[in-house]
Amino acid sequence: MEKIILSLVALFTFTGIFSQGIEFEHGSLEEALAKAKKENKIVFMDCYTTWCGLCKHLAKNIFTQKEVGDFFNKNFVNEKMDMESEAGKPLMAKYNVSAFPTLLWLDADGNMQYKKVGAADAKALIATGKTVVDPENSWGALNKKFVAGERRA
Repeated sequence: MEKIILSLVALFTFTGIFSQGIEFEHGSLEEALAKAKKENKIVFMDCYTTWCGLCKHLAKNIFTQKEVGDFFNKNFVNEKMDMESEAGKPLMAKYNVSAFPTLLWLDADGNMQYKKVGAADAKALIATGKTVVDPENSWGALNKKFVAGERRA
């Protein structure tokens, strides 16, 4: 009985430790987009490959940090996509992903709102995320202004 109790305590302790970072969806991009539409959020997609050292660094050391998880879980629907998988190959072409890691932010219709190539530390990743959700200065907002003819000097 004592072993069972200790095992349960260890399980809950380790689950809490590992769930501090970004919580990634386990479905398709289409499912993540539908969830984003329902929750009025943007999709954050980590485009990675299994052989990419910087991708592994992000997954192990950056995405697992509590402050990164707190910000990204609150503001985005998070998706990981192996770009060499059958599901990833068409997305690689669609979003012009040619280096790894590539981090994409997509609106609920799948339109790219921001793209970052390469790894970042936690502070820089959160700063990029804050830019993405800024209704005045995000790429999507600035692009709409540009298309509408509003140009800054």
